Amino acid sequence: MTATASLTIDLDALAHNFHALEAAIGVPVHPVVKADAYGLGATRVAQRLMAEGARTFFVARLAEGLKLRQALGVAPVIYVLDGCAGDSASALRDADLRPVLNHGDQLVAWRSSGGGACGLQIDTGMNRLGFRPEDAPTAFDGLELVMSHLACADDPASAMNARQRDAFAAIAARYPGVTRSFANSGGCFLGRDYGFDAARPGNCLYGGGPEGRPDERLRPVATFAAQVLQIRDVPAGESVGYSRGFVAETPSHIATCGAGYADGVLRSQSQVGQVWAAGALRPVLGRVSMDVIAVDVTGADIAVGDTVELFGANRLLDDAAATAGTIGYELLTSVTARVPRLYR
Repeated sequence: MTATASLTIDLDALAHNFHALEAAIGVPVHPVVKADAYGLGATRVAQRLMAEGARTFFVARLAEGLKLRQALGVAPVIYVLDGCAGDSASALRDADLRPVLNHGDQLVAWRSSGGGACGLQIDTGMNRLGFRPEDAPTAFDGLELVMSHLACADDPASAMNARQRDAFAAIAARYPGVTRSFANSGGCFLGRDYGFDAARPGNCLYGGGPEGRPDERLRPVATFAAQVLQIRDVPAGESVGYSRGFVAETPSHIATCGAGYADGVLRSQSQVGQVWAAGALRPVLGRVSMDVIAVDVTGADIAVGDTVELFGANRLLDDAAATAGTIGYELLTSVTARVPRLYR
């Protein structure tokens, strides 16, 4: 049976965003392709970005790194943000993956296993992963990267951005000759003084705006679409979906579309979500169910077999996320494996 939902990835738009980020920050861009490139397919995404000049990538998990290394061969540098967790040292080394070491136990485990090329994360105020500055080790053989992560880059007015930048500059000075990486997606638009030696964007590569809203400098990359399975007339007073989530006040024309929460349509879009269909935004009616949503297409020229766009070039990712009460990152990574990825 043909799939009723699809996620189409525009690789030319991805390439455009890669170069736009390079131009904005003024240093090489090292793409973050964790979580299967935010759900878009890390292999195809990384292959295209390598063709555009990317030579270093970041993933979160060892398993992601192993899969990416197998797909890309020996050419790129691949860092694993989880670091040297548990007994992963031999697997990291065998696959030529570089752990980003986050605390003393990881440093001991990596060095005692033979060491090698690695990165070091310094926590400059986010209190998530990384050494506190006062606990950071002295320079050691094999250290190729020192990095930190911005907590408030999506808010350019936040004073924390400059505090973190200055703290990172001070700590990075202890590691002369080591590549310094600081800016994430939002950081790429805070100014050249946030660039240091390399940036690590993720979300903006995939079409999300640096401040959680659409940005004209970036192009939409992913289009999540669903096919119209049935159209029905619903008389006034009748309901649609589970628990009578919507009751028609007037006669309505309703399209049942083939995507639900098993495909990645968040239930928080029930009764508030919108899709692009027949040249306009149309409301999602009633509750999002496992396999379908209902859309009000009253007065629209639309037929069974047509598609509606949940996010994409017409229903922009950040706008769709805001309506659902979330962020674009979650919409992208929520699209499930049963939705085929199509590349153009």
